[in-house]
Amino acid sequence: MLSPGALAGLKIIDLTRVLGGPYCTMVLADHGAEVIKIEPPQGDEVRDWGPPFHAHDDGTRDASYFIGVNRNKKSIGLDLAQPDARAVLLRLLDGADVLIENFKPGTMEKWGIGFDTLKARFPRLIHCRVSGFGAEGPLGGFPGYDAIVQAMVGLMSINGTPETGPVRLGTPIVDIGTGLFSAIAILMAVYERANSGQGQFIDMTLHDCGMALLHPHAANFFLSGKRPVATGNPHPNLAPYDTFRTRTGDIFIGTGNDATFRKMCGLLGRPELAEDARFRTNADRLANRPALSAEVQAIVAEEDGTELCTRLLAAGLPAGPVRYFDEVVAEPHTAARNMIAEIGWYRGLNTPIKFARTPGGAREAPPRFGAHGAEVLRAHGFSDEEIAALKESGVVVERRRGAAPKPVQQPKAAE
Repeated sequence: MLSPGALAGLKIIDLTRVLGGPYCTMVLADHGAEVIKIEPPQGDEVRDWGPPFHAHDDGTRDASYFIGVNRNKKSIGLDLAQPDARAVLLRLLDGADVLIENFKPGTMEKWGIGFDTLKARFPRLIHCRVSGFGAEGPLGGFPGYDAIVQAMVGLMSINGTPETGPVRLGTPIVDIGTGLFSAIAILMAVYERANSGQGQFIDMTLHDCGMALLHPHAANFFLSGKRPVATGNPHPNLAPYDTFRTRTGDIFIGTGNDATFRKMCGLLGRPELAEDARFRTNADRLANRPALSAEVQAIVAEEDGTELCTRLLAAGLPAGPVRYFDEVVAEPHTAARNMIAEIGWYRGLNTPIKFARTPGGAREAPPRFGAHGAEVLRAHGFSDEEIAALKESGVVVERRRGAAPKPVQQPKAAE
């Protein structure tokens, strides 16, 4: 049974959409933070980023993209373009610890609820803004998207191979990295506030977070002056550190130091390779990577990949089979680590953060749009009459504007 969580009592007003901000608030909600997700009348647009979709009983549907990053949250639809809605937001902020938003820089200020205004009314509020490039600088105010930032900060240039040219990483690593950095930043600000008693503004950008993910390529450049290039699966600083084809499929073998390489050669039945002048040190192995790769490939070609990896791991050597995701989900270790969460219709990845005393994780399925509107408002002192009036005026929205009313026929599970 889950505890209240390490962040129980932390109240977050979440105005973010798409991925970076919602990923951040899901991380915090997994560990007990109360996250009130305020959505525009059309809803978080990733509710429509499908198929696949989940069809709810009320005739609405949500895409997997939304479902994957919005569990453990309460949803209320609020049209912040209306002054009355901004007045509602101010009431919701009473007692809140954190406001996180990803509007275009200047939007909150235009609405009269920028950080300086909020600070005067809520001096302990931590205001985190997630944007593409920030408000200042040559790119200030421009929209930011994961793939575009991957291209602009150099991540694509070090992914792929010399033959493919720059390749986008398969996961939206900039958005996810920004979400993680933002969660860290918020918790730092909460810790600092315990001493100062003051909130503060946090300026998070996809640009900065994307650059921060460039290790070790940035460090290599700063020391050598050489432009980092794509190397494919091989590591730019270590060898052997690559995929190899076995009789049963691809595996990945990595060696972090000379002692590990010697041990691996002995276990593979070729101890003399460690004494070969071409391979004695990591620098030697990098200089002679093609010859080394050919030697290792010849050794493992007829092996059962999974069995070989198990043997190497048991000896303390880093190796693993290359798995597809459906295989990963079915792995016994995935179950042992409780990495798949299931709540009614909802199934998704669970939290990787494992506390011994205050465990967190999936508590509630991702919310339908506006599902908690009345509940949230009542908790903040709104009367039933006020709530009815807000709904009537369109300030509080219960059904997404422009949403498809019909449920989607779900594909049948494989027999």
